Amino acid sequence: MRPDHESGYAIAIDDSSQIGEARRTATAIATASGLTEVEAGKLAIIATEAATNISKHATRGEIILRSVVGHGICAVDLIAIDAGPGISDVDRALADGYSTAGTSGHGLGAMARLATGFDIYTGAGVGTVLCARIESERTKVYRPPAFELGVVRVAKHGESECGDDWGIVAGDDGRVALVVADGLGHGAAAAEASRRAVSIAAENAGEAPAAVVAAMHAGLRPTRGAAVAVAELVPSERAVRFAGLGNISGAIAGPTDAHSFVSHNGIAGHEMRKIQEFTYQWPVGSLLVMHSDGVSARWDLGRYPGLASRHPSVVAGVLYRDYSRGRDDALVVVVRATA
Repeated sequence: MRPDHESGYAIAIDDSSQIGEARRTATAIATASGLTEVEAGKLAIIATEAATNISKHATRGEIILRSVVGHGICAVDLIAIDAGPGISDVDRALADGYSTAGTSGHGLGAMARLATGFDIYTGAGVGTVLCARIESERTKVYRPPAFELGVVRVAKHGESECGDDWGIVAGDDGRVALVVADGLGHGAAAAEASRRAVSIAAENAGEAPAAVVAAMHAGLRPTRGAAVAVAELVPSERAVRFAGLGNISGAIAGPTDAHSFVSHNGIAGHEMRKIQEFTYQWPVGSLLVMHSDGVSARWDLGRYPGLASRHPSVVAGVLYRDYSRGRDDALVVVVRATA
């Protein structure tokens, strides 16, 4: 089954008038996700500050909001992305009263205090990506998650639905797998195919990755089809078992190198000549990165000192910012094992 209901919203910030849109959207998604009025207010402040910083310092950027609801968790994640001048001294910038724009300087410090979780990657000349989570106090049962997860999912410009989808599915035997699907083309029909692929994976939770891909191929015949990939996460063995059909990219990435996964040619629902399962080592501290072909596979974390140690949401934001092709739906999912 899918452990969280995920709804993504992306707001382009290239004019000060869009600061209000970011605030209103944040409030709406917080309320729809079940956050209290106070919690929704905190998210609205964070969205306002993040959008203001982009408008003042970077000219343009994006605010991405994601609702995370299920399995005892009720939260909203915000990722703010820009390619502006960056911050040379982030510790100083997080202290109240520091400003380079003649303002009160409470922005970053206030965001970090209000958020349940906060992380940032920045530096002089490298832009800024930050993530903040507001989690509801209504969560009664809390256990440390086995994985940290970061997601950026953005529809092609001009489309109301994203043709890429993803999910974490878990079987009764404890197996957990990450599923990524890219519906052929874009728009509503592509979204339908990718959603169906994730649903079929959930129906076959606990099966080996190759068997899940085969089931998706059979089940997607009435749709336009999708590129699909399944990565079974086995942190106890420090390994990932992977099977893919089509151009979903996957890799295990560390601070200086990455090992790409092998996926066979084809499109689930229409053409599958071969499906094969591979096992890859997942060293402690390394990241699992999977993305659709809306993001170039030529990324290199070695270009970004220290990025591999940041929260997966920040890593996903940087990869999306610097490697999105800009003419298709884009999906990046980054996972780090915490257990």
